[in-house]
Amino acid sequence: MALEPPRLAGLVLAAGAASRFGAPKQLAVLGGEALVARAVRLATGCCDAGVLVVTGAHAAAVADLLAGSGAGLVRNSDWQDGMATSLACGVGALPADAAACLVMLCDQPGISAADLQGLRAAWQRDPAAAAAAAYAGVLGVPAIFPVALWPQLRALRGDRGARRLLAGLERVTAVSMPQAALDIDTVADLERMSPS
Repeated sequence: MALEPPRLAGLVLAAGAASRFGAPKQLAVLGGEALVARAVRLATGCCDAGVLVVTGAHAAAVADLLAGSGAGLVRNSDWQDGMATSLACGVGALPADAAACLVMLCDQPGISAADLQGLRAAWQRDPAAAAAAAYAGVLGVPAIFPVALWPQLRALRGDRGARRLLAGLERVTAVSMPQAALDIDTVADLERMSPS
């Protein structure tokens, strides 16, 4: 009897206030789709243990937008204390049967379904190690963290995300993903990336 492949859960971080953007960035529309909805759709396509969205600053609006998406929602009441609190909140709510979690942001519109499938395939070749996007000289998200690393994700503090943890790991499967360097911080960024 063939062994079942390890199950992957998705964790989409969507709790920030987007102060530089000046509006709820999670709800910003690019190519006819809200950024958070796009991230959920992509994560759902490769995460067989379900997808959780961590909300915070604009929790009600994000929840309304994602109604019917199939994604679970967890609210980070400490979102003002930085991205690490969203990671801790989300990891604490992940399903017990997942072997790893895919951590994603909403504001990397260059990421494709094929990128995430490639990341998942790289993790499946060495499921005890993290697998992370390599871009702009760093390892960052999207990234997959096996369950053994979840306590370290929950222990992060401040406004630093998973990149700090990835930098300190002895084993990480790096997956070239230069398009992950594109992110949306301002309305001007969004306008530059919008189809003409």
